[in-house]
Amino acid sequence: MVRNSVRALCLFSLLGLSGCSILPQWMDPTTWFIEEEELKIKELQPIEPLFTPKVIWEEEVGEGVGEHFSRLRPAVAYDKVFAADRHGQIKAFDKTSGKVIWEQNFALFGEQAWWSGVSRLWQKGASARIAGGLVAAYDSLYFGTENGDVYALNAETGETRWHTKVKGEVLARPAVSDGLVIINTGAGVMFALDAETGEQQWLYESEVPPLSLRGISAPTVNSGGAIVGTASGKVAIVIMENGQIAWEQAVTAASGATELDRIVDIDVEPLVLGGVIYVISFDGSLAALELRSGRTIWKREYKSYRRISLDANNLYVVSTESQVFALDRRNGVELWSQNTLRSRQLTEAEPLGSYLVVGDKYGYLHWLSQADGKIVARLEVGDNDLDEGIYAAPVVDGKVLYTQTRDGQLKAIETP
Repeated sequence: MVRNSVRALCLFSLLGLSGCSILPQWMDPTTWFIEEEELKIKELQPIEPLFTPKVIWEEEVGEGVGEHFSRLRPAVAYDKVFAADRHGQIKAFDKTSGKVIWEQNFALFGEQAWWSGVSRLWQKGASARIAGGLVAAYDSLYFGTENGDVYALNAETGETRWHTKVKGEVLARPAVSDGLVIINTGAGVMFALDAETGEQQWLYESEVPPLSLRGISAPTVNSGGAIVGTASGKVAIVIMENGQIAWEQAVTAASGATELDRIVDIDVEPLVLGGVIYVISFDGSLAALELRSGRTIWKREYKSYRRISLDANNLYVVSTESQVFALDRRNGVELWSQNTLRSRQLTEAEPLGSYLVVGDKYGYLHWLSQADGKIVARLEVGDNDLDEGIYAAPVVDGKVLYTQTRDGQLKAIETP
């Protein structure tokens, strides 16, 4: 994601220094303020917990995603939990006990790997760069990679049913419906593949600006249409049956003097309920659109690249600054906000019963009351370390949630 990289330069200017610092880190004055700020962010305000979440089981899934940007998270289906690491390992676990049912390794060896000689020497292979997935449907498990590979596996055995290539990086999970697998890529092309064979049925191309966010919108399917957000700030619906565009609607427009100022990506999976599409853009437009026509019903100013969640009539938004907001989905009126977790790089807010669950970059899960946003429980699943942070929203299945840390730890956690 786009980061502010001018802070250190400003500090040098204020201190009257020039050139590159060659001081040890503990002596370098430009690091003092950064470390102090980071310590302040890491410090959590005390809470009065209503309950204590319980870890049921935990297992390892390869090496996780490391420091890479990723939205890779588990999928729950067929009494299994499917999880993957970026390098290429995929495992299916019994969702109750955590027992491994099957595992596959899609790391690249031989002619597939550009460094095949080294990969054979170390018996590890080049990274498959799994990023788009996982989705379980039609007794299969579907996922994509940054190399443009799309796979379908047998959900019971892990055997590959088909493998195909598409143009562009697959950074978002597919949508699977109506016999099709809908894949959105970083090249601005959305593909429809036959769910049984992987053969391409149609494609839709959208404009990609010179500068855009690393992530892309995951597609969603509703009422016979594939709905997707674009890097140019539009929402589009493509008819599933024939690939024709039903409509495109601009939610926001690029403005500003620089390409950085003009980033308007809709980087979230569109949320659809009751004939209304809800989307949010990076530059600050949360909008409700009519499904049939694309007409704007209401619009509010919130910035996010995280998926919007919903429960009953409430929308839940996690902003770019890691503030959590609840809004009335009917009119966009703000109901409450939670600001005490700012700058902790929160995941999406996942509804669980009468709570919301968010993860943060330091490896904590936080339970918020849906009624007022108050934090009612907390659990440290990492080690207060960025390497063990939570980078994607947990997956909820009944009272149990499944979360994955950056170093590949998969944990099943029960909410009383």
